[in-house]
Amino acid sequence: MLSIIVPVLNEQDSLDRLWSEIQETADSAVDRYEVIFIDDGSTDASWNTICRLSESDARVSGIRLRRNFGKAAALTAGMEAASGDLILMMDADLQDDPAEIPSFLGQIHDGYDVVNGWKQRRQDPWHKVYPSRVFNWMVSRLTGLHLHDHNCGLKLFRSEVAREIRIYGELHRFIPVLAFARGFRVTELPVHHRPRRYGHSKYGMRRFVRGLLDLVTVTFLISFGRRPQHALGAAGLLFLAVGLLGLAWLSVLWILMNVVGLLPPEPIGNRPLLAYSVAAALLGGQALSLGLLAELIVAYSDRAQDSYSVRETCGRADPGEPEC
Repeated sequence: MLSIIVPVLNEQDSLDRLWSEIQETADSAVDRYEVIFIDDGSTDASWNTICRLSESDARVSGIRLRRNFGKAAALTAGMEAASGDLILMMDADLQDDPAEIPSFLGQIHDGYDVVNGWKQRRQDPWHKVYPSRVFNWMVSRLTGLHLHDHNCGLKLFRSEVAREIRIYGELHRFIPVLAFARGFRVTELPVHHRPRRYGHSKYGMRRFVRGLLDLVTVTFLISFGRRPQHALGAAGLLFLAVGLLGLAWLSVLWILMNVVGLLPPEPIGNRPLLAYSVAAALLGGQALSLGLLAELIVAYSDRAQDSYSVRETCGRADPGEPEC
């Protein structure tokens, strides 16, 4: 059973053709499949199109979010509604080619858990291509998972991966990294990337900055996600040690000047080292305290509340409710 998850944001012009291309390929590639469209706050007629497709074919279902929660939230909603053993992510703008599905399935049959697409010949403007290359190089170096295109929207993975990783914010681009950190086998496959025919890109230059911030988050999660004290505590101990050493040195000087008399008297409070030492000691103590609090949160917290809200569904996404 293959579940195909398609996040949608104002893609009314491409949905009919996308469903037709999915049918053409999936009918011969797998025995059973479903397509779940997640309307992430579209303001056009995308939801009406999704409902029409779900009424015409039981393999199509739709989930409509109350507003635009972001791609990660939309994908999470789709993964929680998916019933397949395999989950395929793809964008709705027709740049991802459904004809790649058999090749992706072949990699899964070879024993891999996650198959990530690689847009070798990317049909995007230069100001998106070159920052993306820099970003992919940084992700590979920092995470240890060397892929050419971490942000490709076309990904296939086993349902176990969806159950074991949690994505929020904009961490959907790091699904292979998060899966790799948990021991899943990850590979990549060159894919045919098509030029955009309908609509416009939902991402601007701010995407690169957000990606860098997300990279810092993911690097911390995969390294210290279950042991935050190892990161915060190490920094705290370093600053605390520097601060205490500075204060100890000032104490020795005070004794030599005011008790033993080996040095001429001089006010300790006028020395910059005193302020720096006190600040370092306070910073170190705060870092250690934050590390302890983080350890308590990791040890006793349950899964956070879902980062999205469903407005309505259609098709098989919720058969107990009336269709739209």
